[in-house]
Amino acid sequence: MIPEVVEAVPLADYELRLRFADGVEGVVDLGDLVGQGVFAAWSDPAVFARVFVDRESRTVAWPGGIDLCPVALRSEVLGTK
Repeated sequence: MIPEVVEAVPLADYELRLRFADGVEGVVDLGDLVGQGVFAAWSDPAVFARVFVDRESRTVAWPGGIDLCPVALRSEVLGTK
């Protein structure tokens, strides 16, 4: 079963506080992605701050079609990556 993100809150330094439908919560650091490929848009912190939970895919997304795998995000939160 694919985990569903229900809340994503942008924090300082390209971190996100995430909450999943099963109650798992935690913070992921996405700073290492900034400036790489499609994540070049995040070079402007205001763009990163526009994160939202996509209603269809139930993962974190940004305007312009940027999204991240919910399985990888949950693994990061749990420290099992």
